[in-house]
Amino acid sequence: MLDIRGISKRFGTRTVLSDVSFTVRPGEVFGFVGSNGAGKTTTMRIVLGVLAADSGEVRWKDAPIDADVRRRIGYMPEERGLYPKMKVEDHLQYLARLHGLGPGEARSSTRHWTERLGIASRLGDEVQKLSLGNQQRVQLAAALVHDPEVLVLDEPFSGLDPTAVEVMSKVLRDKADGGIPTVFSSHQLDLVERLCDRIGIIADGRMVAVGTVEELRDRDHGVVLVVEGPPAGWADALPGVQVVAAAGTRTTVRLLGADDQQVLAAALAAGPVHEFRRHRPPLTEVYRDVVSAAAPERAR
Repeated sequence: MLDIRGISKRFGTRTVLSDVSFTVRPGEVFGFVGSNGAGKTTTMRIVLGVLAADSGEVRWKDAPIDADVRRRIGYMPEERGLYPKMKVEDHLQYLARLHGLGPGEARSSTRHWTERLGIASRLGDEVQKLSLGNQQRVQLAAALVHDPEVLVLDEPFSGLDPTAVEVMSKVLRDKADGGIPTVFSSHQLDLVERLCDRIGIIADGRMVAVGTVEELRDRDHGVVLVVEGPPAGWADALPGVQVVAAAGTRTTVRLLGADDQQVLAAALAAGPVHEFRRHRPPLTEVYRDVVSAAAPERAR
């Protein structure tokens, strides 16, 4: 298990991470989401040892991470981290050798991952001559070529076409199914929702929510009602209810202590009820609400 325990980091007077904690379990894909500047990349760099935390620690298999463990991590940076004039095959074999693979192992692993990621035909090309999407595939191959024990990927799906997204998604899911803990950051919340076992949301350097997609979607219980001909604002004064949206006959409310059967009774009093169901928001809506709710706390 990859265990991030209470890490904090300041640059001068600016606090970029404050007591950030989460775990990535064996065989789990963990989505790390937040706006630009929220602290995702800084956290990943601390895991890799590129930066040192001011406090807290990172542990792997219940022991502090050291240089030997970090050599067994597959890391993919958000920025292009490739030598532009090296040929793809030479580049990947070089990186594999740096991680301790022998010449034959490096050649075999390079062939395997370039075939798996659909870039085997580009082995003889210089990196700089590849499209941005294919460079991204090479970067993922570089993170995988040494058969890592844990994956840390910063925006791995950036710039990819839908076909490449599916290929990468399958690779990450297969690695997780093989027991590899995987953490990746992304702004593509629909992809995070579909691919991840658990998700952590970070805002202004603080973890503001961690859980499965289902747990996060169930944080604020809500219901959707369709009521025929209700009086305007019929739900506004209901105790323990917040109206999220109201358009025509459709009203969506968040239950802040109210019982859903009481809300149904009020709806029936307002008019015939044609629909009454639980509201399960998409991750994009959950993310917006969680970050917005955290803003007043950060301001205090």
